[in-house]
Amino acid sequence: MRIVFMGTPDFAVPCLQALLDAGHEVCGVYTQPDKPKGRGYTLTPPPVKVLAQSARIPVFQPKTLRTPEAAQAFSELKPEAAVVVAYGKLLPKAILEVPDKGCINVHASLLPAYRGAAPIQWSVLNGDAQTGVTTMYMAEGLDTGDMLLQEATPIGADETADELHDRLAVMGASLLVQTLAQLDTIKPRPQGETTTPYAAMLDKSFSPIDWNRTAQEIHNQIRGLNSWPVASTMFGGKLLKIYNSKVVSSDAVGTPGSVSADFTVSCGGGTALQITQVQPAGKKMMTAADFLCGHPMPEGKMLPF
Repeated sequence: MRIVFMGTPDFAVPCLQALLDAGHEVCGVYTQPDKPKGRGYTLTPPPVKVLAQSARIPVFQPKTLRTPEAAQAFSELKPEAAVVVAYGKLLPKAILEVPDKGCINVHASLLPAYRGAAPIQWSVLNGDAQTGVTTMYMAEGLDTGDMLLQEATPIGADETADELHDRLAVMGASLLVQTLAQLDTIKPRPQGETTTPYAAMLDKSFSPIDWNRTAQEIHNQIRGLNSWPVASTMFGGKLLKIYNSKVVSSDAVGTPGSVSADFTVSCGGGTALQITQVQPAGKKMMTAADFLCGHPMPEGKMLPF
């Protein structure tokens, strides 16, 4: 099938590779403009662009699709279908109407749950037992089109959003190839009403830990914000990022925020959480055990401090 692929981040890369491996003709790749990154603000291409260039596929990086010129350029590629995976732009009607077989999106949730930009993180933050991937036809609304195929997967009790991201990216690629192979026989299903709030983008305001919450809630926060924007607390007047933890039983649960020598923190509801991986300000990520070697933890120390 002759396809235009539209995607930007790492999550979209397995889908583009799967299309190529399946023998589809990817006639063009649309991705977001290069952005400055790192301390030197080096202009860096999106991961999808890197793969497209290595496969010698024409790359398009328009700032907007909402012009007659953008619609004309897209139409001239004569795609039978468009595949959209975490592209980062809503497609206007003039684009949606071009491919005869429609515009197909891969979304990292079991729609209609978690429409929006951060479905993976929110499924972990909310402590969900399962999630999955959905392929759907695109409509003018955000993640509201008719569904094609879905595949579910359990979320591990200690699985981080980053780990789940990588699993769902591979699942989404496989489901995409299945969808295209069965496209003429699948009966699309309307989504109906969503069962969850909009999965809004995260920012650093979500990072500070409130130790009055239960250990499970904080554990979900730590998992869901790994690897960005990362849960955090104050330690010795400096920011301490917390990447991993585990819910534990403790006979010495005290006031929420009190810490024992092995970095087990008392939390709300008489629960306890052991911190296992941290990153001190200006330092590399390390195990909590390594951190404690240089920062002995007096019994009863309170977080934040």
